[in-house]
Amino acid sequence: MTGSFWWDLLIGVTAALLLAWAALVGALVIIRPRGGLLREALRLLPDVLRLVRRLAADKTLPRGVRIRLALLLAYLALPIDLVPDFVPVLGYADDAIIVSAVLRSVVRRAGLEAVRAHWPGTDDGFAALTRLTRIRPLP
Repeated sequence: MTGSFWWDLLIGVTAALLLAWAALVGALVIIRPRGGLLREALRLLPDVLRLVRRLAADKTLPRGVRIRLALLLAYLALPIDLVPDFVPVLGYADDAIIVSAVLRSVVRRAGLEAVRAHWPGTDDGFAALTRLTRIRPLP
């Protein structure tokens, strides 16, 4: 391209990062909660953060699950978001959407029983969490 290895590398890495960012934003648009679920997700945020911290510290869960949860906590702690806050709707919702996607993944791998055992909130809050993450509640 430019004839310089370092400039070509910089351009390639920049293009790859932009493509990955665009793919992640596209995924957020596709899996975002509809209607009142987004409001529920924002209301549940304190309980969900405690849940994620408890699950990440549980040594009985598979290592991959704990790593996902630790990465989620790191993402939530960073001041930089995937979608900047000035973007309407998705700007403030990206954290809730990402938490929802990770929790769905955790439930698939670790089981709903583990999530229920660590849930710090009320039964109504857990029911809202299952609706938000589209997971089936225990009978």
